[in-house]
Amino acid sequence: MQHYYHLTALVVLTGALIGCDLNGHVNGDVTATQAGAGTVNGSIHVPAGTHSGDVGTVNGSIHIDDNATVGAAGTVNGAVDMGAHATADSLSTINGEVTLGAGAHVARAVTTVNGAMHLQDGADVGGRVENVNGHIVLAAAHVAGGLRTVGGDIDVTGSSRVEGGIVVEKSSGWFNRDTRRPRIVIGPAAAIQGPLRFEREVRLYVSDKATIGPVTGATVIRFSGDRPSDY
Repeated sequence: MQHYYHLTALVVLTGALIGCDLNGHVNGDVTATQAGAGTVNGSIHVPAGTHSGDVGTVNGSIHIDDNATVGAAGTVNGAVDMGAHATADSLSTINGEVTLGAGAHVARAVTTVNGAMHLQDGADVGGRVENVNGHIVLAAAHVAGGLRTVGGDIDVTGSSRVEGGIVVEKSSGWFNRDTRRPRIVIGPAAAIQGPLRFEREVRLYVSDKATIGPVTGATVIRFSGDRPSDY
């Protein structure tokens, strides 16, 4: 399945970031410089307004402050948090939450395996937004490359716009025991351009004021108001 390749890619990416001469450290928190930063068993901080290169860590979080700029940012065990109007080439983690602040921009993909994903008002992603498990929430955000998950819930709220559709993959391999039905909610004013494809059973709620593409593998449950009655 596709998510296994992504997990492997995250490990390789993060290892490559740390292996490069990126102001690297072992066992400690670091602050990113123009050249970037890498560490093991520590977090990385990119101060507000900083223009940094790639950053990567194992067993630590990455904090990108408001108006900062980084290249690729990747960790294995830890959250990735982008401040308002910050910019990155790509974001990835394996076990951790990903948050994009208001107006933050990621040029390519935002991916995690086990972790929630929150895109705040005006956040913009030029590639896909993808996880295996964890709640994906868009609040008036834009995603150009589609949403993809295996077992996570999805809430597309406000005036969010998603190009590339939505895919919920069939649970298999390590995740084959997951019998829970993910909940997908497309709220008023939201627009999903492209197909909505479901390879497993889900609960799909779509506002009567939302715009969506063709649906396969699920029955649309229409609702009025801000959210479904059983939300």
